[in-house]
Amino acid sequence: MGNLTGLLARIKPAISETTFAGDKSSKNAAYVDAVARTNVALGLKHIRRRSPILADLEQKQTILLVGAMYDLATGAVEFLA
Repeated sequence: MGNLTGLLARIKPAISETTFAGDKSSKNAAYVDAVARTNVALGLKHIRRRSPILADLEQKQTILLVGAMYDLATGAVEFLA
C-alpha cells in the first residue's frame, strides 16, 4: 500500500495505548480523536527518549516540547503539553 503502510505502522502503538470506553472503530470520530491524541503524546515521549539533549533542555526549562492537534474543519490548532 505504499507510504500508507509505513504510516499505519507508526500509528499502531497509539491504538493499543489508547484508553477508550465505547466503539473502537475508525467510524467513531471520538475514538479516532483519542488515538490521534495518544499518538501525539507518544511522539513527544519518543522525542524525549531519543534526544537526551532536548530532554535536558526541557528539564532545565530552556525549551518546551509540545504537540498539537489540527482541526481540519475549523483550522484551529490545539497545543498539547
